[in-house]
Order: sequence, then C-alpha cells, then structure tokens
Amino acid sequence: MGRQRGYDEGDVLDRSAATFLRAGYEGTSVEELVGATGLHRGSLYQAFGSKRGLFVSCLRWQLSEHPESEDTTDLVLVALLELAPRDEEVRGLLGEHLGRRGVTATDLGRRLLTRALLDETKDD
Repeated sequence: MGRQRGYDEGDVLDRSAATFLRAGYEGTSVEELVGATGLHRGSLYQAFGSKRGLFVSCLRWQLSEHPESEDTTDLVLVALLELAPRDEEVRGLLGEHLGRRGVTATDLGRRLLTRALLDETKDD
C-alpha cells in the first residue's frame, strides 16, 4: 500500500493553475510550480508524471470543479494556444468542454482580448 499524500490535491491543482495562468504553459518552469505548490520536485513528478501531466490535471480539475469561472476560460485559452495543436488528449478535453458549455469562437476571442487588456466592449 502506498504512502498517503501529505497535501491537498485540489489546493495543489488550484495553485498550479494560477501559476500556469500567469506565464502560460511554456513560460512556466517546474521550479515555479514547485515554489507555488510547496511540493518537492520528486513529489510533483511522482504525483503527476511531468509538467504536462500536471497541466492536464489542472485543466481537468478546473473543467470539473469551476467550469464557469474566468480562470477556467483563461486556462482553456492557454491550452488552446499552447498544447491543443499538438496534443490530442487536450484537444479532446477542450472540445467536450466547449461543446457542452456552448462556448463560441466569439466568446473565446472576447475573453482573450479581455485577458490582454484590449477589450473595449467589456462594459457593454
């Protein structure tokens, strides 16, 4: 029987997602994730396998626990821009989520502009 985890997985996923949101997937280092979560590098790899594994876990967590939040939409944008073009699993998760929620390209474009502080229509 394996050792019990000494951390709250939801908290680790929330902290990791926030870290990915600040700098994107490619711009986030494993060291930043270690610092944000308080996990040792070995524990992070043991629990999630890789930085990609942690990101996919964060994405799944956000989609299931906070499907309507702006942070989830922002993580979806990160996933669409940085992983979906080359990652079939991520593409599938995103396709299911966007289809189930009825999210349109216009919705995503507006959120992308808002995130970039360029959306002049947000007060409409």
